[in-house]
Amino acid sequence: MADIIRVAAQSRSTAVAGAIAGVVREQGRAEIQAIGAGAVNQAIKAAAIARGFLALDGLDVVCIPTFADVEIGGQERTAIRIAIEPR
Repeated sequence: MADIIRVAAQSRSTAVAGAIAGVVREQGRAEIQAIGAGAVNQAIKAAAIARGFLALDGLDVVCIPTFADVEIGGQERTAIRIAIEPR
């Protein structure tokens, strides 16, 4: 299983998209995780941009969102995790 790409509200969506595309090319799938509305916004934009990058390589990818409970600083938080894999 690949490492999870963590996305923050301040993340540049194009940089995250490049990371997603690189991981999908290398490992066949990628997973991104975001906590909070701003981070989820950047994650979704990055997924859309990565889809375009990968389409140039003939790869058609889909996004599969799920919830994940994560612990940060002793506190339980709910994250959105998005798996990105070929259709």
